[in-house]
Amino acid sequence: MAILKRVAESGRPMVPFTLNGQACSALAGDTVLTAVLTQSDCVRHSEFSGAPRAGFCMMGACQDCWMQHEDGTRLRACSTFIEAGMRLQTTPSAPAAVPGTLAAAAWPEDDIA
Repeated sequence: MAILKRVAESGRPMVPFTLNGQACSALAGDTVLTAVLTQSDCVRHSEFSGAPRAGFCMMGACQDCWMQHEDGTRLRACSTFIEAGMRLQTTPSAPAAVPGTLAAAAWPEDDIA
């Protein structure tokens, strides 16, 4: 179920992208946050509780809208514009855990020393 519903604007070109393996579309100029929330109820699931998250501040200050491309690279959904062919996922991939760390399971590219 989508959180956002577009009620007025529709004249911009469509941009195809994939969300959790499903073909979707957004409008050119949409942020990833807008594109995803017009298709889904969240932009990610908490790495701590698994609860859905949909962003908080909507202006790039709170760190709550980080999500992943299918290849594991991260992006901030509220300040990244949707691009044709993006392959996004709301649940982070789960690499082998490093004992004693939570970040390792959530974001594989983080440098854990």
